[in-house]
Amino acid sequence: MRAGVADQISVIIPALNEAESIGFVVRSMPWDRIAECLVVDNGSTDATGANAASAGARVVTAERGYGSACLAGSRAALPASTILVYLDGDGADVIEDLPKLVGPILEGRADFVIGSRIRGRREAGSMLPSQVFAAHLVGRLLRWVPSVRRSARYTDMGAFRAIRRSCLEELAMAELTYGWNLEMQIKAAQRGLRILEVPVDYRNRIGGESKVAGNLRASIKAGTRILEVLFRVGLSPKK
Repeated sequence: MRAGVADQISVIIPALNEAESIGFVVRSMPWDRIAECLVVDNGSTDATGANAASAGARVVTAERGYGSACLAGSRAALPASTILVYLDGDGADVIEDLPKLVGPILEGRADFVIGSRIRGRREAGSMLPSQVFAAHLVGRLLRWVPSVRRSARYTDMGAFRAIRRSCLEELAMAELTYGWNLEMQIKAAQRGLRILEVPVDYRNRIGGESKVAGNLRASIKAGTRILEVLFRVGLSPKK
């Protein structure tokens, strides 16, 4: 990256009970290429916040809810940051793919870049068959949404993504649950952002349990919410 570009990039990591992995994730940051790593602890009962801080992150807190954490991190990012990058705190996202996400935005070719695990290289066991199926299903359903069909062809709704900060502010994000990612993708298409999907690598989480796929109840709850967001946001007129 060019000199001075690092000052424009804030990495935001929502984290709930990720004490086993968050230190590794923060220490893995390409510190010479970003302005900051911001960990948003949204109700952890373990040492997530303390471990993140000791590894070098700036830690803020938020109410429970994945979207709530993402929104809090977006608002807390350094004022000079023009690009916001999101990834999970479980160690599954590969930070070495960061240039794939921010490069097109820095070059003026895109406003929103999402990393696709489906199109990338996945470590065996990193995604359950149900997760792969859900990604394909949502991708197909989105093709029936006129505003999305005209602007983007999504294959995934993973956490690893980058967006121009001014564009995010235009989206008026409101979903405070696991529907945040999908809401962003739908609204980005509705508002005509230049969208790019790139393949990214994905590996097994370092420790802890997935909040979405860790058990059947969590999977059903997250899946139901995601479908609700798809139909509510996707079929509503642009505001």
